Amino acid sequence: MPRLLVVHHTPSPNLQTVLEAVREGAAMVEEVDLVVRPALSAGAADLLEADGVLLGTPANIGYMSGALKHFFDTVYYPCLDATVGLPYGVYVHGGDDTAGALTAIQKITGALRWRQVAAPLSLTGPPSPADLEAVRELAATVAVGL
Repeated sequence: MPRLLVVHHTPSPNLQTVLEAVREGAAMVEEVDLVVRPALSAGAADLLEADGVLLGTPANIGYMSGALKHFFDTVYYPCLDATVGLPYGVYVHGGDDTAGALTAIQKITGALRWRQVAAPLSLTGPPSPADLEAVRELAATVAVGL
């Protein structure tokens, strides 16, 4: 069964709501094993066992969270050649701007040569019902792509 790894940093109630929508969206795809790991505890072994990854982070002062950056720093060299073409998606939540965080993530995933299978999802402010539906769709899209 294909494995979807969700690597997230979820420090706020808004992001917890978004993470629950990720779980709901992935659950819509029955033949996928969902593994959810906080960014500070996810590592190379988790990534090497995954068939795809969904990344989630807040935008902090125009950048991804330090926790997600730590994940990338931890897995970059051990997984560089082994994860070429890995399908991925990303969601970023910020108070008013997520552009810098998305740019940084796209640079790193580009260097890793991962394959983006869904448009990045940028969320600002409290997540609306439409935002949560978009999150469910993102998770289901990444899961189906495995």
